[in-house]
Amino acid sequence: MFLLIHILERSFGVVFKCRDRVTNEIVAVKKIEFEDKYESVPSAVIREVSLLKELEHSNIVRFLDVLSNEKGVDLVLEYLDYDLKQFIRYQPRIMEDPRVIKSFLHQILSGVAYCHTHKILHRDLKTRNLLVDWERKIVKLADFGLARAFDVPLRSQTVKVATLPYRAPELLLGSTKYSTPVDVWSVGCIFAEMVTQKPLFCGRCDADVLFEIFRIIGVPDENTWPGVSKLGSFISYVPKFPSDVKQNLADMVTSLEPAGFELLSRMLTLNPNTRITARMALSHAYFKDVHSAS
Repeated sequence: MFLLIHILERSFGVVFKCRDRVTNEIVAVKKIEFEDKYESVPSAVIREVSLLKELEHSNIVRFLDVLSNEKGVDLVLEYLDYDLKQFIRYQPRIMEDPRVIKSFLHQILSGVAYCHTHKILHRDLKTRNLLVDWERKIVKLADFGLARAFDVPLRSQTVKVATLPYRAPELLLGSTKYSTPVDVWSVGCIFAEMVTQKPLFCGRCDADVLFEIFRIIGVPDENTWPGVSKLGSFISYVPKFPSDVKQNLADMVTSLEPAGFELLSRMLTLNPNTRITARMALSHAYFKDVHSAS
């Protein structure tokens, strides 16, 4: 049915760029192989397919079909030219345009707000999981392998979600009852990365990334984040910073206009209870000259 054109590595499977022999359409085929050929379809795959079928939005990748084979399943999705990490790398001059950053961020937040309205957490937002169609100037959320439906009251969930540079502080501190703010933090990290063209927080482990967050954003306490001292990992990770290693967030995104910096600061608020929501962010003054196409 499909003619293989190219291959890309992705989490939770390998993605092929293919041509449909019948329609001649270019599509992406995400091949997920099971460890045991006699294994039933893993719950994570069933969950991803069911969520993709449910989500219909201009800023979320379109799900086309699911095919079974002897080794696993193939998810057929619409194909876009780049992921955002590639686009930043190969089109740096385009990404220096504040209008492009603003448009991309608005579209990302539109997709995230839609997910949250439908009570779905993505839990792995990063530049690799955002796809770009530059010809149509569109950005779409992709790779829902870690996505999960949520409800109130919140249930305990694994903290091993989101790639390290985009992982929210509540996850790094071991909180198992988290919600939509974890996605907003990730989008804030992506926003800063579009501005600077490099990840904002880097590290090889949770402690490294938390150290970077505290060094740049500040160290929380019971006044700024009630209950933080009760999180299991908090005591282990409270650092003492000499003045010569501290950094200011504003100094790292100097090209960002004041309204953009104010929005970034509200997205990267340590306390998840006071972090701006995706829906509220869409109404921020930073987007006063942006019109949604969704």
